[in-house]
Amino acid sequence: MASTDTTPVMDKRPSTGTDSADVGAGLDALESVTAQHSSFGEVFRQKALPPLLGVLLVLAVWQGAYSLHVTTAYKLPSPADVWSAAGDLWSAGTLFSIIWTSVWRGLSGFLIAVLIGTPIGLVVSRVKPVRAALGPVLSGLQSLPSVAWVPAAVIWLGINDQMMYAVILLGAVPSIANGLVAGIDQVPPLFLRAGRTIGATGLSGARHILLPAALPGYLAGLKQGWAFSWRSLMAAELVASSPDLGLGLGRYLENQREFSDMAGVLLGIILILFVGIAIELLVFTPIERRVLRNRGLLAAVR
Repeated sequence: MASTDTTPVMDKRPSTGTDSADVGAGLDALESVTAQHSSFGEVFRQKALPPLLGVLLVLAVWQGAYSLHVTTAYKLPSPADVWSAAGDLWSAGTLFSIIWTSVWRGLSGFLIAVLIGTPIGLVVSRVKPVRAALGPVLSGLQSLPSVAWVPAAVIWLGINDQMMYAVILLGAVPSIANGLVAGIDQVPPLFLRAGRTIGATGLSGARHILLPAALPGYLAGLKQGWAFSWRSLMAAELVASSPDLGLGLGRYLENQREFSDMAGVLLGIILILFVGIAIELLVFTPIERRVLRNRGLLAAVR
């Protein structure tokens, strides 16, 4: 008797690859995030308003301490007095000159430190005898206060721009090298084996495998290197004085201290802080966000 079973028979035909293509398309669709443009009000509320409120809070506390006479006006001038000091520099046409003198030295010294610290970090991270010999030295130099180098640099080089750059390099190079070493230490060994398999060894491997894989740690070292560059420069400008050096932020700060002008002292501190924050926001933050986004570690910016 013929069977009346109507159970569907599974298709035994070999896959043609269409299913895998569909799966790949689905994964691509899941990974792709449609960037939605936020309104100006939303961007302002999420990104600009919190730091603005923080600044207003600091100013309110400052003004309150001044109004309540917590201390004498000689020691704590009002925000209006500091603003007036900034207006005096603006009227004299020296405000941007003072800022640019320090910013140029800091950035150029930092770039030189990157050119020196990067190959040092590569060698220390990949050559064991060099790491055993120089690793502790780099860590010790990184913890050494930058101002400690100023007297030695003055004796070695005199009071000039070369002394300034020497202090910057001695402060920044160890941080950059150590940051790269830390980044390379976190590179999975599989990446290095894959690089050797395709012939990426030596300088080629460092360029195409090590540095890209270690980029997050290296970027952290660069940020720290910039912080050390800026701090080293301010220490050198505070201590060293010469007409040939021009007037930078550190020298302006020390001049106002010598004149017992507390409003000028606070203005110098605020300008130094402003430059540090501006470099962080305009240079390092966009680079860091792009690196993290390319590695899938940061959601698309809305």
